[in-house]
Amino acid sequence: MIALILRELRLAAGGGALFLPLIFFLLVATLFPFAVGPDGPLLARTGGGALWMAALLATLLPVERLIAPDQASGVLDQLALREMSEEAVATAKLVGHWLSFGPPLMLAALPASALMNLPADVLWRLELGLLIGTPGLAALTLGVAAITASLKGGASLAGLLALPLAIPILIFGAGLIERGGGDGALELLAASSLLLVAGAPFVAGAAIRAGRD
Repeated sequence: MIALILRELRLAAGGGALFLPLIFFLLVATLFPFAVGPDGPLLARTGGGALWMAALLATLLPVERLIAPDQASGVLDQLALREMSEEAVATAKLVGHWLSFGPPLMLAALPASALMNLPADVLWRLELGLLIGTPGLAALTLGVAAITASLKGGASLAGLLALPLAIPILIFGAGLIERGGGDGALELLAASSLLLVAGAPFVAGAAIRAGRD
């Protein structure tokens, strides 16, 4: 399992995918103030939600490399011959995918918050939300990547599938920022993320088996 996680990290770093989500996230944080204008209070009100959208789109950037290349090259078949279950492989890919973008995004949120004019208490809630919510986004990306791996133009279809399914995490993540965790935003965000993390290995494992058949 550890070897598979390390392999995912090496693949992400080798293909440059390790830095693409980080660069995309910072680009959104840099360009958004130009679109909104120099209104500091407006930036502070809307910046957190914009960063959550950037986090979602950054999560989807490597979707085409998560399952499809290993499926095409026979790596998944080799792992199956070694009696490693598809769910275990999916779990390793989930952990590796989150490690490749989750912690870097949390670090990138520090300069991004300055560009968005976010107060310190809002930044703290944003970091907490990213820590809880990004595993759910990683799980969602893995699930749709496995479902669409055998389809032509699967990466585009994966994005279309993931965006509506990510709405609960975006709503509760933004609610955690705007209302300071009121109305149970933190609990609902954690529940949504946990549900996705718990279900993604089984969905991805079933999709891998279906693609093999």
